[in-house]
Amino acid sequence: MSQTPAHTLPANAFRAALQARRPLLGVWSMLNSVNATEALGWSGFDWLLIDGEHAPVSLHDAMAHARAIAATPTIPILRLAWNDRILIKQHLDAGFSTIMLPYVQSADEARAAVDAMRYPPQGSRGVAAMHRASRYARFQDYVTRANDELFLIVQIETAAALERCEEIAAVDGVDAVFFGPGDLAASMGYPGQAGRPEVTDAIEGGLARCRAAGAYVGVLAPNDEISERHIQSGFDFVSVANDCALLFRNADAAAARFQAAAARVRTAAQN
Repeated sequence: MSQTPAHTLPANAFRAALQARRPLLGVWSMLNSVNATEALGWSGFDWLLIDGEHAPVSLHDAMAHARAIAATPTIPILRLAWNDRILIKQHLDAGFSTIMLPYVQSADEARAAVDAMRYPPQGSRGVAAMHRASRYARFQDYVTRANDELFLIVQIETAAALERCEEIAAVDGVDAVFFGPGDLAASMGYPGQAGRPEVTDAIEGGLARCRAAGAYVGVLAPNDEISERHIQSGFDFVSVANDCALLFRNADAAAARFQAAAARVRTAAQN
């Protein structure tokens, strides 16, 4: 009887790309459209984040996105709805190797995330013999190498977390921190003003502090001008666009242009 061929778990693609020490540019996906994520995977972005926090993305949806993106040159990242060990276990088993967790407020919360991400003895992630992450047991070294090949990103999203960002970034097993300007702006007293200069300055002040603690540092930019500023400032990875904004902004512009053309026709007919 023939045996199943053995394969080895590949290195984490996001970590490998970051080691080139250039800004990695990403696009945020909220539409929960597999066709859109597959198409965006060919647009030229370095990474694509599937948003499971503010978009209706189920576990099965996330797996469908992962399969679509796998056929493109773009690296997938998944943001979970919360720092929850059950969600972490399910999505790691589903094959995601780079996970972003929102609203991490302290080093203790970061350590809990690391514990959920890692197999014993370094953590307490439950061990399964067969799942998509191990390609259904084809990666025979998955259990022994997974702890080294997973990548954890924790989000700094409040003024309180920003004050503790060095402690959070220094937690062993936290690979990167990521600044979210929307919640940070609200916590600073500026709800709905993610592009406010005080918010941008606070985020850029956190860059050097977190990097000194040994973590990679990423950020979501609320507009094109701030995207360029963050790239020039030296962030390791920057979200520069999202699928909803790209679609709706261009749809609004197209509607305005052709409605204006139609109005000119009506005006000419009336004259």
